[in-house]
Amino acid sequence: MEEAISAADANRKFSHILRGVREGQSYVVTSHGKPVARIIPADEKTKVPAAAREALLSRLEAQPIVQAGRWTRDELYEDER
Repeated sequence: MEEAISAADANRKFSHILRGVREGQSYVVTSHGKPVARIIPADEKTKVPAAAREALLSRLEAQPIVQAGRWTRDELYEDER
């Protein structure tokens, strides 16, 4: 569960926030009521890219290989207007 905290409060209570993060708490830092940053446990951040990478690789492995042939640089950047 994320807790919203203003930037000013985050500045004043930084050690308290770090203690909460160590215990698994996440925070959304706001400025003038709008979210500007997220403070999350360090290991939580790496889970999303790893899961996304695995999903992408499994999807790519399932796709058939397409033999597109060779093309020139001009053909790649050809304007189709």
